[in-house]
Amino acid sequence: MSILKVARMGNPVLREKARLLDPTEVRRPEFQKLIDDMIETMNEYRGIGLAAPQVHESVRLVIIGIQGDDEDDDPALKIIPLINPEIAPLTDELVEGWEGCLSIPEVRGQVPRAPRIRVQALDRRGKRLTLDIEGFPARVAQHETDHLDGVLFIDRMRSLSTLTYMDEYARFWVKD
Repeated sequence: MSILKVARMGNPVLREKARLLDPTEVRRPEFQKLIDDMIETMNEYRGIGLAAPQVHESVRLVIIGIQGDDEDDDPALKIIPLINPEIAPLTDELVEGWEGCLSIPEVRGQVPRAPRIRVQALDRRGKRLTLDIEGFPARVAQHETDHLDGVLFIDRMRSLSTLTYMDEYARFWVKD
């Protein structure tokens, strides 16, 4: 496995609409390696999600981390690859929440997102899967899927007044 170079804001790959993947491509060893490399890259940079365009691959693949709950046998982070994901909100409500991005390092801002969503995608074996996700994992899935359409979190912000560097975020926005 390899740690991949992360594209930063300004790189045209982050503004392209990524290509749909044919299910036959998913089983190929080079695609499986891309998934493994993206997981390793996300972990190296302590991310909670990563989209293929962020590692210079304009295909519809995202990796998201979902924390297990107390009732789960394994409360550890579950890392899920989603291929050709489609997201549908399960509510009309939008909730503001803080987001950051590996492609815009050291910056955070508040973004409105649906708190509950349904994701339909292919898993890493090319099988259809449907997930109902809520809370922070829903935010992560929406953020990463936006990357597949060339959208950055700053594009979704209602106001740039909360756009802040991490030092100032910790100093002025985080409540103890």
